[in-house]
Amino acid sequence: MSNLAETPFQSDLDIAPLLLPAKVLRNNAEALDAAHTLAQAARLQAARRDQQRKLPWAEIEQFTASGLGSISIPREYGGPQVSFETLAEVFAIISAADPALGQIPQNHFGILHLLQGVASEQQKKQLFQSVLDGWRIGNGGPERGTKNTLELKTRLTANGDGFSISGQKFYSTGALFAHWVAVKALNDNGQQVMAFVRRGTPGLRIVDDWSGFGQRTTASGTLLLNHVPVDAELVVENWRLGETPNVQGAVSQLIQAAIDAGIARGALDDTISFVRERSRPWIDAKVERASDDLYVIADIGKLKIELHAAEALLRKAGQVLDQVSAAPITAQSAARASIAVAEAKVLTTEISLLASEKLFELAGSRATLAEFNLDRHWRNARVHTLHDPVRWKYHAVGAYHLNGTLPSRHSWI
Repeated sequence: MSNLAETPFQSDLDIAPLLLPAKVLRNNAEALDAAHTLAQAARLQAARRDQQRKLPWAEIEQFTASGLGSISIPREYGGPQVSFETLAEVFAIISAADPALGQIPQNHFGILHLLQGVASEQQKKQLFQSVLDGWRIGNGGPERGTKNTLELKTRLTANGDGFSISGQKFYSTGALFAHWVAVKALNDNGQQVMAFVRRGTPGLRIVDDWSGFGQRTTASGTLLLNHVPVDAELVVENWRLGETPNVQGAVSQLIQAAIDAGIARGALDDTISFVRERSRPWIDAKVERASDDLYVIADIGKLKIELHAAEALLRKAGQVLDQVSAAPITAQSAARASIAVAEAKVLTTEISLLASEKLFELAGSRATLAEFNLDRHWRNARVHTLHDPVRWKYHAVGAYHLNGTLPSRHSWI
């Protein structure tokens, strides 16, 4: 695996990752235990990986081997079907150690949930079983140069008994590490579909050209598709998702919020450790240790309270999703889930940015030295929270509570 971890910048990776045996976990408790074990290992070299832009191959392989990749698969298909509350906490735990590692499988889980709603029975059986066997799913959705995030230029065209897909993607998080790449495209009827392409298929190329200043090791770069053959049975009609109320957007946003909560945890943990072990007290504080400075103590308390508030809303959002998903989903219940997640997303965004910025104010000048790489927390928070603007979350929450307006039905609310 070391040769893959040291892949040079802007290299083309046309081969599939190794397929290794994967456990199948049984319940929420086992999922949380596996997340803590992975986080403990991932934390050790997270700062160095960020500095050197060294991709977390060993860590993502541990993620898969531990059984975490299949924790959301329904029980009737052989998975443990953990609660949404647990799924969010798994992402927060991992992201506190390394949010890039947390983001890599983000779309994997969003796509698994989408399959539950729109895939055929045969597609569910095949794709869910592949994930239980250790396959990872990467993202081939977003495109650059379009009018908005919903517009697609990638096309899927009929070709004999199957299809052919051509286009160019960016922000392809997880694709480089994946065995399946789930590509959004428009079919010959102008309907949005999702084609599952096996890594190593001729015409599929991944370019490791992600250069964002945060989340540096997510490999969220370019995906090129040049007349890539696609099996007919691997084309999912995800346009059907818009036909009925659903919680697809809420599930996606819950994971996003959990990653931000993890970033905040990691930043605050490092702040406390640095203040205790390395910071000097200000001369006017008249104390021997920075951790005895009254103003530092108060600020740490304020940050902890705000983090706990964000975590509480994140847990509540997961619980609401669990409740809503346990019954037939209506427009009203789907809206309830989306609003609960939106409220959590606002607070997790704000505390991730605040905690990673206050780190330097409280820890002092020494904390800015490159050897500690503590700026990675703010860089990661700033980049990841740009996924969708929280100013629109405030609007959605206000419109819902004030005027009874149901939020839009898409993946960003």
